[in-house]
Amino acid sequence: MTIAAAAVFCGSRHGNAPIYSEAAESLGRGLAEAGIRLVYGGGAVGLMGVVADSTLRAGGSVSGVIPNFLHNREVMHEGVTDLIVTDSMHDRKRLMFAQADAFLILPGGLGTFDEFMEILTWRQLSLHNKPILLVNVGGWGRFIVSALENAVEQGFANSSVLELYDVVEDVPAALERLKLFDVSEEFEETERL
Repeated sequence: MTIAAAAVFCGSRHGNAPIYSEAAESLGRGLAEAGIRLVYGGGAVGLMGVVADSTLRAGGSVSGVIPNFLHNREVMHEGVTDLIVTDSMHDRKRLMFAQADAFLILPGGLGTFDEFMEILTWRQLSLHNKPILLVNVGGWGRFIVSALENAVEQGFANSSVLELYDVVEDVPAALERLKLFDVSEEFEETERL
């Protein structure tokens, strides 16, 4: 079975380079064209808004998940196919996890780092075996990868951690990689999250 829904973690800001918004636009369009439902943080601003708008413009389906306290700060996207308001950040991540077959990490700040690290930790703990793709647009993710490699080098993580995610250099590579994943093996331990 192919990927039916992908969670995208990305910034609530646009970043300093146009390449980031261009990547979010391309990813949204690509997901829609592939028939993959976008699951994202529910905001209408920054890269989150760009990827959602692009998916919708291309005729795709978008599920937004946003905690109530961020409703005003990130400005909820009222135009998505399905918008869910949660009580907490943890509930948001848990729901996004449950709805997604794969995870794509686009450029972002602390929230994006948090989401990536949590979903990576859950995979390390064998709570899921869903693919995680870090989309290294313009080299933005090199320091995240470097930090993970340093944790291994310093003896704080096993080298197997580096096999829990894949780095792809751009959106076309990410979309191609999504075609290769088989999600027929459902992992049933989500109740432990």
